[in-house]
Amino acid sequence: MTKTLLAEFTARAGAEDEVARLIRDYALKVRDEEGNLAFDVYTKSANPRAYWIFEVYRDEDAFRTHLNAPYGAPFNAALMPLIEEDASVLTFLDPLATHP
Repeated sequence: MTKTLLAEFTARAGAEDEVARLIRDYALKVRDEEGNLAFDVYTKSANPRAYWIFEVYRDEDAFRTHLNAPYGAPFNAALMPLIEEDASVLTFLDPLATHP
């Protein structure tokens, strides 16, 4: 079963360009992971400093591999002082069964 989540955070005023650069570089690495099926980065139309990242991994093992990737901790360490939240807010998603 796939592992799907939405990560949310808001860039601090003045940090927009640095956050955009960090997330673009990180997205390229995550998309190259064998078990990554989607890593789509969005900003809210009404607030371009607010990010939504839709992530899908092949399964729990692929997600665990993603969490242990060597570039994850440095990305998060660089991102933390640039966002308003203490950390990215993660919401795990389950698909709605559309067939009985």
